[in-house]
Amino acid sequence: MTVWTLVDSPVDPLLVTASGGALTGVFFNPHKGIEQRTRVAGDGWERRDDDPVLGEARTQLQEYFAHERQVFDLPTSVAGSRFQLRVWNALSEIGYGTTRSYGDIAVRLGLPLTASRAVGRANGSNPLSVVVPCHRVIGADGSLTGFGGGAERKRFLLDLETPLLF
Repeated sequence: MTVWTLVDSPVDPLLVTASGGALTGVFFNPHKGIEQRTRVAGDGWERRDDDPVLGEARTQLQEYFAHERQVFDLPTSVAGSRFQLRVWNALSEIGYGTTRSYGDIAVRLGLPLTASRAVGRANGSNPLSVVVPCHRVIGADGSLTGFGGGAERKRFLLDLETPLLF
């Protein structure tokens, strides 16, 4: 069974899902398909605001948005191709406040620079937005390209991670 909740954030309510004691999704609004999934009887989706995994995800996301957390420590379980899993793992290695290009990720994976489009497609299908920091991947020229949550959200998240100067 998949359980879900909504987590308030400065970008919009995030749909957070879990199954089997692990986080399976963090999605920006519009929450693709959640309305349909929850209306279909017997589909195995249930809203559970008190689920412990979802509660810990809520806490860590709130800490992140409050500048109190730079690394997420949550059990995760995601489905994807071998290539997608490799890309998502590489995304997890991009440090808070830093960026990499799609080409950088391709090279990091031992692939030719021309694999940057494939990296972009895998990046775009990341089911754990924010937690697996796909927003930290930018175009080779520094542009904010290819973010499923939209350029405004990407800019917000990158600005959030910029060190505060006093």
